[in-house]
Amino acid sequence: MQAQGGRTVVAALIAATMEVMTTPAQAADAVPHLDGSLLSVIWAVPFVGLLLSIAIVPLTAPQLWHHHYGKIAAAWALAFIVPSLLGAGVSPTVYELLHTVVLEYIPFLILVFALFTVAGGVLVKGNLHGSPGLNTSLLLIGTLIASVAGTTGAAMLMIRPVIRANDNRQHNAHVIVFFIFLVANIGGSLTPLGDPPLFLGFLKGVDFFWPTVNMLAPVALIVPLLLALFYALDWYLFRIDTTYPPKPDPTPDSRVRIEGWLNVALLSAIVAAVLLSGVWKPGIYIRFNHIDIELQNAVRDGLLLSIAAVSWLTTTREIREADGFSWGPIVEVGKLFAGIFVTIIPVIAILKAGANGALGGVVRAVTDAQGQPVNAMYFWLSGGLSSFLDNAPTYLVFFNTAGGDPAELMGPLGKTLLAISAGSVFMGANSYIGNAPNFMVKSIAEESGIKMPSFFGYMLWSGGILIPCFLLVTWVFFR
Repeated sequence: MQAQGGRTVVAALIAATMEVMTTPAQAADAVPHLDGSLLSVIWAVPFVGLLLSIAIVPLTAPQLWHHHYGKIAAAWALAFIVPSLLGAGVSPTVYELLHTVVLEYIPFLILVFALFTVAGGVLVKGNLHGSPGLNTSLLLIGTLIASVAGTTGAAMLMIRPVIRANDNRQHNAHVIVFFIFLVANIGGSLTPLGDPPLFLGFLKGVDFFWPTVNMLAPVALIVPLLLALFYALDWYLFRIDTTYPPKPDPTPDSRVRIEGWLNVALLSAIVAAVLLSGVWKPGIYIRFNHIDIELQNAVRDGLLLSIAAVSWLTTTREIREADGFSWGPIVEVGKLFAGIFVTIIPVIAILKAGANGALGGVVRAVTDAQGQPVNAMYFWLSGGLSSFLDNAPTYLVFFNTAGGDPAELMGPLGKTLLAISAGSVFMGANSYIGNAPNFMVKSIAEESGIKMPSFFGYMLWSGGILIPCFLLVTWVFFR
């Protein structure tokens, strides 16, 4: 009897395992999600409030922000969670939170954490002197790396050498601003590995080299233009700097060399792990509360954490200290983006409701009277929302608004997909929160003593420099 009972238990466990390890299509059932068509714009208040807090509180109450920014982000998150529990109900709210945390926020943070840890173990030693020519070259190198290692990887790899090259300059904040424009955003335009929106498109069926072929022309227009503008501005400020008494150079004179080569290899391993999750689809998943955790994504996240652990255990403390490495920026990004990912839930739900949602005017604006896509509007609306919302779900919203068929979007609607892709990637540079690396670069620069522009101050830079460039892109490609 005991043996028979044991076999029964084993059979039950096998049956339960098979139930959760089938394809999502086989196990599909009703999902208790938030219906965006029933939500008013008031549900966007927590998200807008968090954005305004990020923009205003560091200026008006810096000590309060420094010590309590995590609590402020949590308070705005609760401003959505509590009304949603009371109004929409427990099941939809819990599902949306788990879906966002498990499938979006945790993978996002793991990838950023891995790139931050590994890139922070690559040390470019030597006394780089931030002349206009050298700075322009560093920005170009970082821009080229971004499409291979991702904007986060390239930003983490290049930001500290750029900071050290300019640590004795009187004027250096503009270097970081252009760094965010190019390395942390536009440079990631040419492969799905470069920026999360393009990777999501790849997972939806867009060919891996579609961005390489189709985004090349807009990138070839805007990158040289921005580098030329940067060189002119840096040359002007460099001449002004020579009129000041020289600042002590904290970087001693020595030849330029790279230490931490294992971490360079580990960056390649990160790229391989992310690519693996896009091409290997075994159809195995674990279902938890209507959430499908697919095997390839779990393996990817496990590999990324393992790579980060190898980097941390094998990189000497001397390299990390010389690199100015600390966990401060990743902690700040983790706390603030936790609030952003939670408060963005109702905003994305409203957008997904399309013309039936409170933001239906946004969706209707991308279609003309004949039902044809207005590519310029796709570019500006996907870009405008990506400036403040997370650009990955924004890309998906407009991808689906345009039909969601990758074959059609790569064919007859190729210009529409180009507009969505370019808007989502390019305009992530319009604010500090448009793309994940932006805020991290800002935090690292401020930790290093660089006085960065405020939230709105940065937008004056992006508005004055990037918006005219985007107007030119519109005129050339989307009119």
